[in-house]
Amino acid sequence: MTPPSEDPAAAATAAPAASETEEMSPEELAAMAEWEATAGEESNDPQATSTRILDQDEIDSLLGLKGKSGGDADKSGVQAIINSALVSYERLPMLEVVFDRLVRMLSTSLRNFTSDNVEVSLDNISSIRFGDYLNSVPLPAMLGVFKAEEWDNYGLMTIDSSLTYSIVDVLLGGRRGTAAMRIEGRPYTTIERNLVERMISVVLDDLSVTFEPLSKVKFRYDRLETNPRFATIARPANAAVLARLRVDMEDRGGRLDLVLPYATLEPVRELLLQMFMGEKFGRDSIWESHLTSELWQTDVKIEAVLDEFEISLGDVLNWTVGSRLALGAAPSSPIKLRCGDVDMFYGHMGRSGNHIAVRVAERLAS
Repeated sequence: MTPPSEDPAAAATAAPAASETEEMSPEELAAMAEWEATAGEESNDPQATSTRILDQDEIDSLLGLKGKSGGDADKSGVQAIINSALVSYERLPMLEVVFDRLVRMLSTSLRNFTSDNVEVSLDNISSIRFGDYLNSVPLPAMLGVFKAEEWDNYGLMTIDSSLTYSIVDVLLGGRRGTAAMRIEGRPYTTIERNLVERMISVVLDDLSVTFEPLSKVKFRYDRLETNPRFATIARPANAAVLARLRVDMEDRGGRLDLVLPYATLEPVRELLLQMFMGEKFGRDSIWESHLTSELWQTDVKIEAVLDEFEISLGDVLNWTVGSRLALGAAPSSPIKLRCGDVDMFYGHMGRSGNHIAVRVAERLAS
C-alpha cells in the first residue's frame, strides 16, 4: 500500500515559514522548540493528560502583574481587562460642542493676550480615572486648580513645561523663530508662575462663557500647584473627563489639559446628554403656553365658609328635622373662601343688591 499523501496546507501550518524563523530572536526560537517538544510528547501518549504547569513569570505576565524597570505594573493581561471593565462612563454629546466652542474662543483670546499668532486645536476628549491621570502627568508641569462656583466643585488645568516656557518667552518679548529655552532641574520662578496664572484666568473666563448657554457658571481660579499630589480634587478611582488642547504659537507651543470630574458636571448632566443645543426630549413649548392660557380661563368653584366645628358621629345621627346648629360667627366675623381643599382668601360678609356678597380682605394661598 502506498502511504497517504501529506496535506500541503497542514504542513504549512505545522511549521513556520523560513522567513518567519529568520526574523525570530534566539529566545523566541528556544521557546518555540520547547513548546514543540512538549506537544510531541503529549501526541505520543494519547492517554496522558497535559501536566504542563505555568511558572510564576508566566502567571504574572498573564495577570498583568509583571513589573517594569520602574516598578510599575504592566497594563496588560487579566488586570487590564478588569480595569477596562470598571472604566465605563456615559458619553456626553453636548460637552463636545462646549469644548469645540472653547477652542474657537480661546484662539481669539490668546491672540489678544500674547499679541502673537496663536492656534488652538482640540486633540481629543476622553474619560479617565482621576488617579490614572495624575500618575500620567509629565513633570515638570503647572497644575491650576479652579472652582465652579455655582456647581460647588472643582476642576483641574494642567500646563506642560513646553507651553509654560513658550508663554513666558512670548510675553517677555522673545525672538520669533527660536524655540523657547528650557532650564530643567529648577523650580518655576515667581515671574513664570504669575504669567501662567494670567493665562489660566484667560482660559477660565472663556470656559465660563462657553458653558453659559447650558448653565450659568463662574470658574474661579483657586491655586497653582507643581506637585500632582497637592492638586488632588477627587478620589483616585473617580471618573473624570479629560480634554487635551494643543496651543501653537508659530514654532513654539505646548499642551493644555482640562480635567473635569463627573461629580463636578453632575448638576448639568441632563443638559450635557442632549444631542443638540435646546433639545427638549419631546416637550412642546407651544402646547405648554396654550395650556397655560387656557388654565387662566377655567371656571372654579369657590365656597364661603362661615364657621367650622367638630361633632361626634353619634350626635349627627341624632339630628332630626328642625334641629338647630349654633355657629360661632357674628355678622362682623371674617369668612374663609375656599377652593376645593385649599383656603384662598379671608373676607367680610355683606350685601350687594339682592345678593349676599363677600369682600376679599386678605389673600392666604401664595
